[in-house]
Amino acid sequence: MFVDRVLSGMRPTGSLHLGHYHGVLKNWVKLQHEFQCLFFVADWHALTTHYDDPEIIGQNVWDMVVDWLAAGVDPSQATLFIQSQVPEHAELHLLLSMITPLGWLERVPTYKDQQEKLTEKDLSTYGFLGYPLLQGADILIYRANRVPVGEDQVPHIEFTREIARRFNHIYGREAGFEQKAETAVKKLGVKRGKVYRELRTRYQQQGDQEALAAAHALLEEAANLSMGDRERLFGFLEGGGKMILSEPQALLTEASKMPGLDGQKMSKSYNNTITLREDAASVTKKIRTMPTDPARVRRTDPGDPDKCPVWEFHKVYSDDATRDWVQKGCRSAGIGCLECKQPVIDAVLKEQEPMRERAQLYLDDPTLVRNIIAEGSDRAHKLASETMRDVRNAMGLNYS
Repeated sequence: MFVDRVLSGMRPTGSLHLGHYHGVLKNWVKLQHEFQCLFFVADWHALTTHYDDPEIIGQNVWDMVVDWLAAGVDPSQATLFIQSQVPEHAELHLLLSMITPLGWLERVPTYKDQQEKLTEKDLSTYGFLGYPLLQGADILIYRANRVPVGEDQVPHIEFTREIARRFNHIYGREAGFEQKAETAVKKLGVKRGKVYRELRTRYQQQGDQEALAAAHALLEEAANLSMGDRERLFGFLEGGGKMILSEPQALLTEASKMPGLDGQKMSKSYNNTITLREDAASVTKKIRTMPTDPARVRRTDPGDPDKCPVWEFHKVYSDDATRDWVQKGCRSAGIGCLECKQPVIDAVLKEQEPMRERAQLYLDDPTLVRNIIAEGSDRAHKLASETMRDVRNAMGLNYS
């Protein structure tokens, strides 16, 4: 049941830019070849802050999915779906809300931070307060054990871990749990059973995380265990009951180093972006008109690349030889700003070319995108249904 499974999502904000590509999508393309991956459109999450402007969500969904496909996300390697097409997300969110202390939601760092930043919005809604729990449900419904996030999102993953732990503690205590767990230990065999007990003791008495990881690996390799016994031994190991929901781990990703056209972070709100599929003429014009070191008023004035937004693009796109050429040429006024910008223009256009080609297939036939999402949502629904069956059973909600 507990496999290496990655879950990640994006709010549908419309066409994506190069910051999204270098910060998220390149990583998704890599992960899809290493793990079982589920990537979803977080349309319900978009409503937590844009509940009064829903018409922007519809078309944004399809534009964003085309950008994913253009970037190289492969529907034969990963499951792509829309959050609202899998209603189990909402059911698990509701059931988890029954056991989630209010204080846990209020202490999530981004709660007050976003309220302060988005002052033009009335965010005194239950949906906004509860969005970290919906985010937790998104992860737990697929028993995803790896979630790619930046440092700022780690508290959300820890919050999700606490929710899973609390749920397992409250609902994982089946009758005769300890006796059933002891019987399951014997099924490991004498040697493995002894190792499991030693690792369990080290973890429970000393908090030894290496012992916990080693015990998890031992249980994953034990081919003769039933799914139920494996779940019991996971729970017995950590001092709880039967593990119904698995605790995810943050898969830390590097922050995007993609700057905007003005040197700030690339963001739509700063109007400094290059979109993934922007046409070549527009890209060329934007880069050619980028601001440069203010000290270079005339072509003959020497400059300092560290004070120039174009240099930040060279850090992303240029090789060592080109960067050395820029450093020397700029400081000596041996090259002009337009000369300096040309390698960046060439590199960005080269990166975008395969994206435009991939996207064209879906732009010519939009039903292809709809079919990919329909198939992905169906696969996601099947996985989510398995989790909800176990959750309902644990909470006494199975009336069949």
